[in-house]
Amino acid sequence: MQQKTDKGLIYLDHAATSWPKPASVIEAVVEAMERDGANPGRGSHAMAVRASRILFNTRKVLAKLFAISNPNDIAFALNTTMALNTAIKGMLNKSDHVIATAVEHNSVRRPLEYLKRVIGIEVSYVEPNEAGELDAKQIETAIQPNTKLVIVNHSSNLLGSILPVADIGEITRKHGIKLLVDAAQTAGLLEINVEQMGVDMLAFPGHKGLLGPQGTGGLYIHPNVELEPLLHGGTGSQSEAIEQPTVRPDRYEAGTQNAAGINGLKAGVQHILHETVQNIHTREWMLTQQLMEGLYELNGVHILGPELGKPRTGIVSFVLPGADPSEIGFILDQHYQIAVRTGFHCTPLAHEIAGTKDTGAIRASVGCFTTKQEVDALIAAVKEIKQHYS
Repeated sequence: MQQKTDKGLIYLDHAATSWPKPASVIEAVVEAMERDGANPGRGSHAMAVRASRILFNTRKVLAKLFAISNPNDIAFALNTTMALNTAIKGMLNKSDHVIATAVEHNSVRRPLEYLKRVIGIEVSYVEPNEAGELDAKQIETAIQPNTKLVIVNHSSNLLGSILPVADIGEITRKHGIKLLVDAAQTAGLLEINVEQMGVDMLAFPGHKGLLGPQGTGGLYIHPNVELEPLLHGGTGSQSEAIEQPTVRPDRYEAGTQNAAGINGLKAGVQHILHETVQNIHTREWMLTQQLMEGLYELNGVHILGPELGKPRTGIVSFVLPGADPSEIGFILDQHYQIAVRTGFHCTPLAHEIAGTKDTGAIRASVGCFTTKQEVDALIAAVKEIKQHYS
């Protein structure tokens, strides 16, 4: 059941954060704060034990969603950015070679460029086509003798294109290279089976497709992967040791965890498991097709990403010739109460590929509770706005 709101807002910015949340998510957060507000893993009294149980039970539902064998191979993080930094900085050393794609978010590109400058790693960015589509063979062609890691965005946060993770996983396994997948736009929205897809590390947010609160997310780390921890500090275990614990997930979870938020995340994942990922994706895909068809009828609107009918996530980015995307976004917000994202979406290389590096784009992204009527309202609003720029 969706949390009710009477604000009249049409929210089409789910690629940034899903909203509104299911009522069960909000109830779970409040319940944890009211009943289980102690520090998880930092005591043996009943409330602390209940708080610890929240974390473990959430790992279990996440493990079910992603087909992960051992829930303790999931380390919680504040967001996908923290999870990606944990994976990237925890694995790479001087002279290691990394392959990434040119549709990566800055949460991948910036850590890579930082390590390139500071410790001397090598980075190759493989370019998809203008729609953001990639052939897995391009990854294999870029492999060098010192390639240690391949990083791929499961779906572009600008273009909505879906990268062939399973095909890439076959290649990385064959060559003994680790695969890190950024699932910021696909967790809860596309089927993910880490073993079948050959994923060694999966970074995911709690606050987008998983329908949880902000400040939640995580990193799956394959049992055969060892990382240097990003953070060092108290874990509640092996407190007598001067180094981080070796046991998972404690090794990668220094400091107090967000038990209330994580309880909300559990409720969000349970909602998805009940609705099923396939049903959610099918519904969102139909909404994106509806939006694209409506925008195509407005001659001159340029839609980024895969063509109508091709696979994509619930993201439709577009440009009105002669109009500043930021201005269009402001008009949609102020005059139509429609929330979209405008600008460069933290992915400048993807804008270069799409030909919008000088302008940015308007991004509409549908979610679990988006309706056909809301999509029609956006199309009608863009039609009216476009008339003033013709």
